[in-house]
Amino acid sequence: MGALPQTSCYATPPTAAVLFKNTLSNLTRLRQVAEVLLRYGFEDVVTTTPLRRLVGKKRRLRWLEADERPVFETTRWERIRLIIEELGPTFIKLAQALSNRADLLPQALIDELEKLQSNVPPFATAEARQIVEAELGRPLEELFSEFDDVPLGSASIGQVHRARLPTGEEVVVKVQRPGVRDKVESDLRLLHELVRLTGGFLRNQGLANPQDVIDAFERSMTKELDYTQEARAIEQMRKLYEHYTSFYIPEPYRELSTPRVLVLEYVSGCKITDKEQLLAWGLSPESIAETGMDVYLTQIFEFGFFHADPHPGNVLVRPDGTLVLIDFGMVGKLTKQQKYAFAGVFIGMARQDARSMALNFRRLALSSDIPDMRAFEADLGVLIEDYAVLDVQTMSMRDLADSLQGIIYRYKLQVPGAVFLILRALVILEGIGKVLHPRFNTFEFVRPYGARIIKEQYSTENILSEAEYTGTQLLALLQTLPVDLRQIMRKASKGELRVKVDLGGYTSLLRKADQLVSRTVLALLTLGTLLFAGLSLLGHYPPAMPYYRGLPVITWYALGATALLVLLLTLPQRTRRE
Repeated sequence: MGALPQTSCYATPPTAAVLFKNTLSNLTRLRQVAEVLLRYGFEDVVTTTPLRRLVGKKRRLRWLEADERPVFETTRWERIRLIIEELGPTFIKLAQALSNRADLLPQALIDELEKLQSNVPPFATAEARQIVEAELGRPLEELFSEFDDVPLGSASIGQVHRARLPTGEEVVVKVQRPGVRDKVESDLRLLHELVRLTGGFLRNQGLANPQDVIDAFERSMTKELDYTQEARAIEQMRKLYEHYTSFYIPEPYRELSTPRVLVLEYVSGCKITDKEQLLAWGLSPESIAETGMDVYLTQIFEFGFFHADPHPGNVLVRPDGTLVLIDFGMVGKLTKQQKYAFAGVFIGMARQDARSMALNFRRLALSSDIPDMRAFEADLGVLIEDYAVLDVQTMSMRDLADSLQGIIYRYKLQVPGAVFLILRALVILEGIGKVLHPRFNTFEFVRPYGARIIKEQYSTENILSEAEYTGTQLLALLQTLPVDLRQIMRKASKGELRVKVDLGGYTSLLRKADQLVSRTVLALLTLGTLLFAGLSLLGHYPPAMPYYRGLPVITWYALGATALLVLLLTLPQRTRRE
């Protein structure tokens, strides 16, 4: 194959004209967002944020859904889903990503977001051909002896065509949708602007770090728009499973792949849930379900690197019973310590040890500020009791995942996003397993892996590795400690040592206290001028004192000052209401 044309991965800085155009585009989209929010009854989001400036007083929209039902006949969570559907593919992808974050959103909203589908029609095959030729720098006829014009499937980012190489191998060609990068980048700019305008409102609603959420989503979308990232994940997974005979991953053709085009080996087979076809091939559906669960749990608990979207369309079965996993656009990773902590949660539950579960949750969390550990342990104890009395056949991974996610949300634990991907994947796999295996139970498959994790965690090799790491960190501390102490002593002797105290948690309280003091002073001044006005009526004035409507002018001056102070007292409240 000829060398591919080299392209720079660095974007040129935007010109003033481009920035102006982007600003106008953002304003237009922001106005559309504000109108959609109003239409679905979220006037509080608009009227309490700077978005209110984008909606004129004369543009009052009827709060009706597309099917002409009053919006308040639906729940708040349903209306959020309807808003996202109307705002387009990028917002749908963000919502789908957030549906895996039970630490950020309530379960009722997650249930609605899981209903979102990116139903995008395929784009013209002629455009797909042009993109492939432009990316690979050669005519399509030289690259492929056959190229099917009808796509096998399409999504919001790209679509897949079947083809054949000149050497005879059958392949699939994944082509990125034209203009999708510009569209996604435009929507990401809009999301950043929306967070800037509504960040205060979102934080008041319990979303502590909306900007971090958008930043993480931007990184995820940037990876998804680069097909070489998917090719790299496939190669990594192939290497991990190179000695497995019951599991196969299609090979990527790196010399024919770019950030916008990915060429993969074509693999035929049926969906794993096609029980009739499995029986027709003489395969045991129960064995297929067990193999699939074993493969997936190996990814989580042995490798810490897993396929994060194992729905039936992405898991195929060959006539010889080999499982095939496709579409590695979404993968998850766990570090060794996260893997041990995650397994520890399940082991603690199996042993009915709430304290062990709580400790492993804290080890798993990126940040955990649990104000009452006893209450946390008590809630985990209730969860254990609920599942301890259940028969193995009646236990559901869906119910357990919902319960765990509810506790994570209630205590605001910041756990790795991979944890929610695992829980979601286990729920999907349980659904597949119950189609194929009448006695399928996820917990029975997970249990042996818990024993393996304990054995690995306390193995001589791992203990020596941890001791080596701890020793290295301690040695680094001892090496830098004298220098750091010398710098502190030098600054202290020169009077340059400064201690910074951050009262970030008290900012709102201090602001309210400041407002209270100001209003108290104004109230005292108002009372003083009012008393002065009353007392001025009792005074004895010389004949030269002018009167108006029977009152001395000095009384009128005092009443005017009183009215001005009353206005100042009420103005801040009125401004906040507006």
